Amino acid sequence: MDNINLEPRYSTNEVPGRCIKCLAEENLNNCLLELLRSGGEDSKLAQRYEMLITFLKSPEAHKLRDESEKYLAEGKEVTVSIDFKKGKPKYKLRVNK
Repeated sequence: MDNINLEPRYSTNEVPGRCIKCLAEENLNNCLLELLRSGGEDSKLAQRYEMLITFLKSPEAHKLRDESEKYLAEGKEVTVSIDFKKGKPKYKLRVNK
């Protein structure tokens, strides 16, 4: 299964931003709609859905959200990767200057 990359943006007066939680929920909703259209037959899509659910329920999600917003406030670009290795979730925060 491919990893999921979430790239939050900081809100300004001109541009509305999106936090990690909002992006994950948006991905989850899109994934659910695609699963319903396919009749639940797509196993990769089902795995993606499970990855997003697991992430949103994890305590790491809140920590990564706080951490990413701190970097975004400093004007840095942030990416959060969600991956499953050997059946266990792995979350990684990357900060680009």
